[in-house]
Amino acid sequence: MDAFAPWHIIILLGAILLLFGGKKIPEMMGGIGKGMKEFKKAIKDEEQSADTPSSPKAIPSSDNKKEPLKE
Repeated sequence: MDAFAPWHIIILLGAILLLFGGKKIPEMMGGIGKGMKEFKKAIKDEEQSADTPSSPKAIPSSDNKKEPLKE
């Protein structure tokens, strides 16, 4: 037996419609869509930054010798 029969889904959708109303559901779906879009963008940016080799950092030379302290 399946976990969810078609009538289970219909009852669930009806209950959600009663709880949140017809106006609030599109607003929630829009918010979820924006969140998913931002998440995908962040993952894409992270993958691009991981693929791009970073330039080596400059190491300061030790040619700048400090004078000993005079007492």
